[in-house]
Amino acid sequence: MDLQEFKWTRKPKNYVVYDNKITINTEPHTDLWQRTYYHFRNDNAPVLQMETNEKFFSFVVKTDFRESYHRFDQCGIVVYLDSESWLKASVEYENNDIQHLGSVVTNGGYSDWATTEISAEIKTMWYRLSRREDDFRIECSTDGKSFSQMRICHLTKADGLIRFGIYACSPEDSSFKAEFTDFNLTKCVWEPHDGQQPDNE
Repeated sequence: MDLQEFKWTRKPKNYVVYDNKITINTEPHTDLWQRTYYHFRNDNAPVLQMETNEKFFSFVVKTDFRESYHRFDQCGIVVYLDSESWLKASVEYENNDIQHLGSVVTNGGYSDWATTEISAEIKTMWYRLSRREDDFRIECSTDGKSFSQMRICHLTKADGLIRFGIYACSPEDSSFKAEFTDFNLTKCVWEPHDGQQPDNE
């Protein structure tokens, strides 16, 4: 992938884009969240994405967050269409024992949050984002070879041109360096569904 094709939706103060690596130093009180449960709206995390009209693809990236140390510090993949339509996946630091591996999908200005606890000893994670038109599959891997499904989801506004890429943020009063490597864009590895047929409309 040509990382020069990626464009900032919001540019952080400190970052470096190399030929095959991107680092972002997060700023305090940056996040992506809309309304649900917490009743606040945060839309100020730095987002670096590329555009595509391709309706079928898979995108892989490795994240390194060994310097995260404060609650909710996070970095991962994102499909950010606008403030009320986006998805993200990341590992969020919790404490010295656990972290939350999870994802957020936001449609119509309301976010959800699906998580599972993992060991705080894990400091790198690969993600694979696959698109089939306006549906997406998010997978994760600790070795970049064997991927496990995190979720399948839908974005109501993802019917044509979309933007996808990476983000990093620190929702509370902290900052850390996030590192992104092993970028890869391939044909869609998420095969068409061959089970139960759709209901007749």
